[in-house]
Amino acid sequence: MPLRSDWSARTCSLARGLDVLGDPWGSLVLREVFFGNGRYDAIKKRLEVADNVLSKRLGWLVESGLLAQRPYKDGARTRQEYVLTPKGEDSLPVLNAIIIWAEKHLDAPNEVSHMRVIHTDCGKPTSSADTCTHCGAALTAANTSWHSLKRSEQPMPLAVAPPTAHEHAETELPA
Repeated sequence: MPLRSDWSARTCSLARGLDVLGDPWGSLVLREVFFGNGRYDAIKKRLEVADNVLSKRLGWLVESGLLAQRPYKDGARTRQEYVLTPKGEDSLPVLNAIIIWAEKHLDAPNEVSHMRVIHTDCGKPTSSADTCTHCGAALTAANTSWHSLKRSEQPMPLAVAPPTAHEHAETELPA
């Protein structure tokens, strides 16, 4: 269900990557899920996006393996929320790079429109997408926060992919 031309079989890695991560709505949906906002109505409200656009992007991100659906109870009704997969979590450096590039090269319309990538272990903003420029540690979803004054006075920790059944079984103690 490509949203545009299919570049998935191109010989260029950049073209294949853009086939999945190059759609602005898709990247904004990923941003919301990284912020822990994985429920359809909450994503729709935050992005101010039409149902058909959001449904297509969520379907595409699930089909591409970046997001998975997880059931949750809404009163007596069971609904689905979207969570990162390990593949989706691996998109973090791409989103970090876009944030850092935009902060460096594009004017923000106002002071609350800035967003910073923070390495939570040392508490410092970074100007690198995958490594903290202050302490040198690798950035992961587990040790990175995004600070958007539009959302919060404090940096917000990012969501991580839930452990897979295999990983969960490895961490359980034998009986």
